[in-house]
Amino acid sequence: MDLSQGLSPEQYGDALYAQDEILNQVKESIMAAGMNDVSIAPGYGRLLTLLASLKQSESVLEIGALGGYSGICLARGMSRSGRLTSLELKEENAQLAHRNMTEAGFGDRVEYLVGPALDSLRALEEQGARFDFFLIDADKENYPNYLEYAIRLAKPGALIAGDNTLLRGRTLNPDKNGPSVQAMRRFNEMMASDERLMGTFLPAYDGLSLAMVK
Repeated sequence: MDLSQGLSPEQYGDALYAQDEILNQVKESIMAAGMNDVSIAPGYGRLLTLLASLKQSESVLEIGALGGYSGICLARGMSRSGRLTSLELKEENAQLAHRNMTEAGFGDRVEYLVGPALDSLRALEEQGARFDFFLIDADKENYPNYLEYAIRLAKPGALIAGDNTLLRGRTLNPDKNGPSVQAMRRFNEMMASDERLMGTFLPAYDGLSLAMVK
C-alpha cells in the first residue's frame, strides 16, 4: 500500500480489504438508476455484518433501503434463519434493493414495506413485531421518532445503529440549525443519554451512533 498519497484514516482502512464485487455492483446499479448513492460507508457496512454475526441476529429492521447495500451487509451477518424487514419510502428503490438482495443470495430472506416509515412502524408495533437489530438510515428529521420506535420494538439486548450522524459536518457547526441538523443532534443526545440505552459514537466517515437496548 502506497502511503505517500496522504490517505485519510478511512481510506487507509478501506484499502486493507479486498474489493467487494457484490457491493460494488450494488453501487453501480444505484448510479445507473439515476439515484443519489448515499449507501452506508464500506467500513460501517463491514461493522454491520460483524455485529449482526456476533449477535446471530434473527430479526433485523432496516429503515431506509436505497439500493440494498446495507441490507446485504446486515443479511450477511444474520443467522441462517434470520429475516430482514426493510422500510422504504419509494417503490422503485425497494424494487432495486430486492433485485440486488436476490443477486446476493438473500432475496427470500427480506420483506419490503413501502411507504412512510412511521406508518410502517406503527403497523409493526400493532402487530407485536420485535427485532434484535435496527439500522436507521433514512430521512434525518425523523431520526428521533425512529429511535423511539426502535426502542419500543426492541427485544432485550437489541442493537441500534444510526448512520450519517455528522451530516457532513453540519451537526458540529453551531451556525447550522436547520430541521435535519436539530433532529440529528437530538438523536445523538438520545443515543448517548437515554436511560434505556447503552451506547457509543463513532466519528469516522459521516458518523455512526451505536446503542444496545438494556
